[in-house]
Parts: sequence; C-alpha cells; structure tokens
Amino acid sequence: MSLLVVGLSHRSAPVSVLERASLNADAKAKLLHDTLAAEPAAEAAVLATCNRIELYADVDKFHAGVAELSTLLAQHSGVALEELTPYLYVHYEDRAVHHLFSVACGLDSMVVGEGQILGQIKDALALGQELHTAGRLINDLFQQALRVGKRAHSETGIDRAGQSLVTFGLEQLAVHLPVGEWAAGKRALVIGAGSMSSLAAATLARVGVAEIVVANRTAERAERLAEILVASGTGVGARAVAMSAVAEELTRVDVVVSCTGATGLVLTGDDVAAAVSRGAAPDSAPQTPAGLEDRGSAPDPAPQTPAGLDVAGAVAAGVVARLAAAAAAGVRLADAGVARTIAPGTDRDDCPVDPAAGDGRAAIAGVDASSLELHGTWADQGEAAAQRQPRRGVRAQVDGVAVRLALLDLAMPRDIDAAVHRIPGVRLVDIESLAEASADAPMAADVDAVRGIVTEEVAAFGAAQRAAHITPTVVALRAMAAEVVAMEVARLDGRVPDLDERQRAEVTQTVRRVVDKLLHAPTVRVKQLASEPGGAGYAEALRELFDLDPQTVASVSRADAADQNDDSGRAS
Repeated sequence: MSLLVVGLSHRSAPVSVLERASLNADAKAKLLHDTLAAEPAAEAAVLATCNRIELYADVDKFHAGVAELSTLLAQHSGVALEELTPYLYVHYEDRAVHHLFSVACGLDSMVVGEGQILGQIKDALALGQELHTAGRLINDLFQQALRVGKRAHSETGIDRAGQSLVTFGLEQLAVHLPVGEWAAGKRALVIGAGSMSSLAAATLARVGVAEIVVANRTAERAERLAEILVASGTGVGARAVAMSAVAEELTRVDVVVSCTGATGLVLTGDDVAAAVSRGAAPDSAPQTPAGLEDRGSAPDPAPQTPAGLDVAGAVAAGVVARLAAAAAAGVRLADAGVARTIAPGTDRDDCPVDPAAGDGRAAIAGVDASSLELHGTWADQGEAAAQRQPRRGVRAQVDGVAVRLALLDLAMPRDIDAAVHRIPGVRLVDIESLAEASADAPMAADVDAVRGIVTEEVAAFGAAQRAAHITPTVVALRAMAAEVVAMEVARLDGRVPDLDERQRAEVTQTVRRVVDKLLHAPTVRVKQLASEPGGAGYAEALRELFDLDPQTVASVSRADAADQNDDSGRAS
C-alpha cells in the first residue's frame, strides 16, 4: 500500500482560501481523470466538502506523487500553487488511513462528532467508482472508513460531542436562548434545495419555525422539498418560490439559511440592507412568543453585543490596529470578512515547507515524507494557536438593537456578503464564525473512545492490506505447484501405461497431498508475517525462492481486483 493524501481544510487554511479553492462537480471529475493520467498515481478519489478538499491516491513514488497531486489541486481549484502550498498537509500510508478514519468519525470536523461527513465520504467513493478511478485500495479504504464511522457513532456517544453544522449554526444565531425558544413562530427562508439545504429546512421545521419558504434555481426541487416539509408531521407551513422572489421574501422572514453551489454571492450587502430598511423599524425591547402572529416585522430579542464592536468605524479601526500589530510582529493575518490574527507562536520558521520558494513545486521539492507530514501538524498547531486567541463572538452589531434578520451561510464559497454583519439589526453566522465558535466547544469524554477505535481500526486495516498484498504470490505459488503435479502425473502415465483409473487417481491424490503438506506451513506462516509491519518483504522472498514469474503474480492481482470491483458495487 502506497496511499497518499494531499489536502487542505479548515484546520490548515483560512476560510478566504478554502472558499476560493472549492471544487464543483465538473472540477472533481476532471481532477480525478487528470490524477490517473499522471504517472505516479494508479487510482484516486477526491473528498471535497464545505471545509476540506483532499485528494487520495495510490502512488508508486512519494515525492513525485506529492508534487503532482499538489499541482493538480492548484490547477483545478483555481488557486495558484505557490499560494496554496503553505496550507497543504500531506499524509502517507498508515498516517493517511488514520486521517481518513478520523475524518469519517467526525474527529476532524468543524463541529466534532457531526455525522454528515459519512454521506460525503460515500459520495466521494461513488464518484470514484462511477469514473473508474477507484481501484482496490481506494475501494477498501473508503468502504472501511464508512464502517469505522458508523461504528464510532453506534458504540460511543460521539454524537453528544457535537451536532450537525446546521444545528450548531442555529445555536450560534440563538446566542443564549434555547434554539426551540428562539425559533418558535419565526418565518424562515432556505436558499438552495441540495442535501445541506434540505437538512437545514428539516432542522428548522423540527425546532418549531412557523413557516419555511424554499428558493432554488430549479423550481421542481424547491417544490419537492416544500412538499416533504409539509408532509413531515411537524406542522410547519412550507412553500416554494423562484430565486427572483428572494428579495421580496427577505422583507417578510426572520431567518435565512443559504447553501447553494453558486460561485458568486447570492445575497449582497445591498440586498440585505434594502430588505431590512423596507421592514418596520426594529424594536429594542425583547419580543415574546405571544406576539409572533405578525413576524414579518417583529424583531428578535436584543443579543449580547461584543465589546468594542458597537459601530462600523470601531470595526474598521480594529482591523487597522490588527494589521499594524501583525506587521510589527511579522505574523500572518488571515481575513475573510472579519480580521483574525494568527498568534506569534505559529511563526513559519518552524515549518519544514518553505512558502517563500519561487513556486509551490519548489517549496515541496526535496522535502522528505516525515517533514511533509510534519507540515500538516505545524498547520494544525498554527490554526489551534489562532483559535486560542480571545473570541470576538458572533458578528458585530449595534449595542441595544435587536436582530431583525438572522442569516446562516453554510456555503463554500460563501453565499452571503460578509459585510452584512455591519448592518444594524442583522446577525450573520457563516463558516468562519462557526469554526471560531466550535474551537471553544467542550470535548466529550467519548472523543477519547473514538480515537481508540480509530487506532484499532487503522492497525487492522494495515494488517489486512499487507496480508492481501501477499495473497497473489501465494496463489501463484500454489498454481505453479499444481502445474508440477499435473506434469509429473502425465509423465507417470507414459512410464506406467497399465495403471487403471482407480490407481491413477490414487497416485495423483497422493502427490497432491504431499505438495499441499509441504506448502501449507510456509504459506500460512508467510501470511501471518505479512500482516505485521514490514511484512511485504516476505512476498518478495517467496517469489525469489520459488522463481515465480512476476507476470503471473501480477495477473492474479488484476483478477482479484476485478472480482472485488464487480462484487463491491456502489458504496454502501
């Protein structure tokens, strides 16, 4: 197994880079085809979500594989390689397996323990199977990752350690109120009708909103989602509208959740400002549930305002101050709408990958496997250091002004202009603010149990793969032995032609039993040894000792892979 993963995620890169590096469906397909066309890769899969892009491949050369996969990620994501390289992490062989299993269990998610990643892993495998880029290793790896993720959720309480991104986002909008109390009677607009938008709509219905309006570019999908919501038994009212009606609906609703595949903004600052100005003037007094009959203009309770962010001028001054401080300290400032300064402890001098190299290839050229993996750890530590800085809470708003419009942006790239948080009466929660908030969430004890499961499963997967690696050699050895038996029986027929059928069968069976007994102990033992680290060398020893034809061994491997692909079908 020579599994390599090259990627970036919310742990290694700022949101501003992640949203620019997103991949649509066509880009994923082209990336996979180009990866297989590249010399170092034999099979590949891409896992692309709102907060990660990872390219998995079976490679025969480590450094060439890292360089090629990094270049392909840059080409298809639209971010220059020299800009992307500082945020990339690399995992190889067992470390790569450990990474994917951790991702599948929700340990690497923005909201620890969320289960949506399992569906995304399943989709990644299905795409690889559809495009015939997923071979034996990728099929085994992703199928096992799905099983490990399901085991983690069934055997531990990891679900209690976190929620879906939607639920977590609504909690951030509700601030100190229970979500059910905050949502009761509200009117909501869901923009998009894909899997995430559908989950958002179902969650809104479950927590008690009075009405959900669904807007989507494809009218049929919006209407279908509205019908499902009405039939859900939650009592929510639902209807579908065209995207052209979004501006008008903004003046009537209290909550907006947007998650589309658009490459540009769906809601601009002007759109939101116009909608808020057309509604009634926000009331600073808290709104009680009894007065929710006319929610089109009724405000939410006044939220807690972060200190120092009471006016737009103060925000601008704060950004300037942070820029000046960052320049003086010589550190990076990652800004995706709200400034966030990386702590001085994450100095790039500690990283083995030099971002100052002329291009991305130069930055990674000649760096050994352990150093490239260390770069992933360094990036994680830098992000963790940034997240340990004092939180600014949710988006800024004017002190004493209640929320007129609550916006949850789950899209990557973003659907909603980040500048809308400066509009009085508007609260915005997006991927970046969710990342900041989730870093402060308490870690459940169940997380340790899941980590134990991942470690156990990684060891089992590695042993199984090493054992499978030697199987073609063992099969080829037994095939050669059977051929020798057949030749010797034929020679015996020539020398002793008077043997009857019963005698000939008895001689043949005796010779086969002798050969089987001679081969039994070595082949069983070599499989046991092969399952241990470094056991791949035993297969080579068998081939040398018995002078096995490499082409015969390779043909057995191809036949096994073809049989497995036929049996595996789609991701389950």
